[in-house]
Order: sequence, then structure tokens, then C-alpha cells
Amino acid sequence: MDELVRAIAADGFIKIAAVSTKNLTEKARLTHKTLPVVTAALGRTMAAASMLGNTLKGDDDSVTIRINGGGPVGSIIVVSDSTGNVRGYAQNPQVDIPLKANGKLDVGGAVGCDGMLTVIKDLNLREPYVGSTQLVTGEIAEDFTYYLYESEQIPAACALGVLVDRDQSVLAAGGYMVQLLPGASDELLDKLEQNIKEAGPITNMLLTLDTEGVINKVLDGFEPKILEHTPVEYRCYCSQERVKDAVAGIGREELEDIIKDGKPIEVSCQFCDKLYSFSVDDIIRMNEENNSTEDEE
Repeated sequence: MDELVRAIAADGFIKIAAVSTKNLTEKARLTHKTLPVVTAALGRTMAAASMLGNTLKGDDDSVTIRINGGGPVGSIIVVSDSTGNVRGYAQNPQVDIPLKANGKLDVGGAVGCDGMLTVIKDLNLREPYVGSTQLVTGEIAEDFTYYLYESEQIPAACALGVLVDRDQSVLAAGGYMVQLLPGASDELLDKLEQNIKEAGPITNMLLTLDTEGVINKVLDGFEPKILEHTPVEYRCYCSQERVKDAVAGIGREELEDIIKDGKPIEVSCQFCDKLYSFSVDDIIRMNEENNSTEDEE
């Protein structure tokens, strides 16, 4: 089971979240038929989105992450609800590029770093909160660390990783975000930095440790206090009604073209690939509803 764990330590001067996302990353891989480097890029983004989403207060709040670094993978879009359940996709799931010299997946090369990381928080207010920063490496974790500091003034360390097996399935996935709050001593910072260095890659930890074990390793010597365990999953909220609203919103001219064509249409959800069918009569009703709304205005 994938889960997100939150904890505090050092009299509240350290906050940490860690998430294991092996199963939801594998579901995304199977849904979108991603090749390994895209699985890694999408999986890292989903882990980060899950941890950001879990900080939201309202039940209906959500956060959308958009990354486009100009690389061959194109845009990566991930949405998390306020629990930490995520859904996402990459524009070009079949991208395959050479490994790095050290044999690792070249996520930065696939994503690129000539572009932006954008975070959109829908808090059910009049306007969503939107923050953007320039991508630093395209490796995702460094980009989120930079975003948190520059856009939200949160000094944090972020580790994200996805380990892909020889058969392209997901062996391990997840990450952690650790934050040092204002007023923390230099000694605390030095010890935390040393711990992070000694802990090693997040995927190595997740092969042998559960999510709470990751926190205990990163905060070794700090006696972390676990606050909550939250199950998370790949969850799409699409429905016939939502997709209908999206189709109805494409505009009168496009709807009339579909009606003239005289054939039913199928629309695929970008997040879960579920197909929704609409008959010509459905399209006619949508067009009539749109026209009546325009007349009322």
C-alpha cells in the first residue's frame, strides 16, 4: 500500500513528509504505457504533488503541477487532492533517450531545463494561487526545492526517485520533503545536512524501508514524532458529466461541425484513458443548451 507519513522533530524546528508511491506510479505506467525515463519523470512529479497536496486544508482543495522544460517528454501535468491522491500524464509517454554515463535514467535530459515549473493551488477561492519558477535541472527534485524556496519562501530539501526494473515495471518510488523552520540553530542544520547525505538515494531506502523508516533514517538522532499515516493512490475524478461539460465548452462552431458530420464521438480522459461516448443527439442537446444560455445573457 502506498502511504504518506508526516512527522516533526527537534522541538518542532524540523517538519518532514515522506511518501511511498510504487503502486500508483506503476498504475500510471500501465495506464499511459510510459517508457522508463518518462515513468521516472512522471513518478517523481506525482510524489512531489502528493506531498504538496496533503498540506492543503479544504476537502475540495487541489494542487496542479505543470512542468515543461523543452525536452522531448513535453509537458508533465499532475493533480493532487488534499489527501495526496494523484493523477497525471506526460505529453509524450513513449520517449526513450540514452542512459547517463553512470547508467542512470536521464530524467533531466528527457524533461529539459529550458522552461518553468508551475504550481496551481485551487483553494476554492475566487482565484487560484499560481506560482512559477524556472527549472534548474529538469531532474524534478532540485526543481521543487528551488520552487519552494523562491516562490513560497520555504527552505526545504526534496528527494524524489523512481527505480524501474528490467521489465520496465516500477520497483520502488517515492520521496521526502524536509523543512527547517526559522530559529533553528546552525548545529541543527549541519546535523540535518549530514543525515541527508548519509541516508543516500531515496529509491535505495524504499527498497528496504517503509515510509516511516525513511523518516527515521533521514532524522536519525532527532527522535521524530510521527503525526499521521495517510494511504494514497492513483485516483481520477473524471465522469460522464465532467467530460460532457468539457465537450460542451469547445464552442458552437466545433459542435456544429460534429453535428454535420453525423457520427458519434469518443473522448478519452487524459488522466486515466477511460473512454466516454456521445451520440449526435447528445451533441445537439449540448449545442441547444449553449445557445439558450447565450440568449439568456
